[in-house]
Amino acid sequence: MEKESNSKGNAKFIRALYVGRFQPFHLGHLEAIKYILSTANEIIIAVGSSQESHTLENPFTAGERIYMIRLALDEEKIDPRRYYIIPVADVYIHSLWVSHVCSQVPKFDVVYSNEPLTRRLFIESGFKVESIPFYKREICSATEIRRRMLLDLNWEELLPKSVAAYIKEINGVERLKDLAKTDKIISLRS
Repeated sequence: MEKESNSKGNAKFIRALYVGRFQPFHLGHLEAIKYILSTANEIIIAVGSSQESHTLENPFTAGERIYMIRLALDEEKIDPRRYYIIPVADVYIHSLWVSHVCSQVPKFDVVYSNEPLTRRLFIESGFKVESIPFYKREICSATEIRRRMLLDLNWEELLPKSVAAYIKEINGVERLKDLAKTDKIISLRS
């Protein structure tokens, strides 16, 4: 199979896989996708833990996350013929996870990830795995963004404008704050 050229010249890879939860999709994710597309003709964006939503760690649904990604890529004018966005539910047996992912997505010839477990599982399954340059890692993480949302700190600056607007539209911050509440009675007596 002959490799096509991408917008940056000759692509190193035909199709790359990038797995994330994207809770929410932020500028670090966007920079990762742009970097991957500089080395590959196409990218498969696997929205992991797609069955998870409405928790502090996974507040957004798979559909909402897919929409966020599409908004951001449209905002950047990335050709939709160059990417696939596919939800992938978790399989809680690590030895089966890679084959499960492969059964859900088109064929790919490289995996991009910095997440240690993802890297290890794909390497052990015989895949080529590449690292992604970090973008403002100390602040540009979904955990930090969710923390800022809960504390009413500036979170919008870490997301593409279209994604921040969408989160406001769906009352995402209010959802996260509601999820942080408890109905438990805390006793201070010992």
